[in-house]
Amino acid sequence: MANRKAKGMRAKTRHKLQSRGKVTVNRLLLKPEINSTVQINIEASVQRAMPHPRYQGRTGIVVGYCGEAAKVKIGKGESAKMLIVHPVHLKVLEGGKK
Repeated sequence: MANRKAKGMRAKTRHKLQSRGKVTVNRLLLKPEINSTVQINIEASVQRAMPHPRYQGRTGIVVGYCGEAAKVKIGKGESAKMLIVHPVHLKVLEGGKK
């Protein structure tokens, strides 16, 4: 039973989800504007509203809020995905404000 394959959300993410240092208060209180372009950078030390690791590094547009978590649209057309992500996992891109 000890040799069963891990199938959880954080499986095979040893290097992808390494912590990026201490999380500052400014990062926790960040609230990107609606229609701003953001990049998903997962902060491993904060598990609240963490997106799936397959979306690490993807860019999207903030379309609204669900409580304090942002709704981020990734992709175009019918294949677009709507993610609910805590702002600590988002990085606002310069020149991405519309």
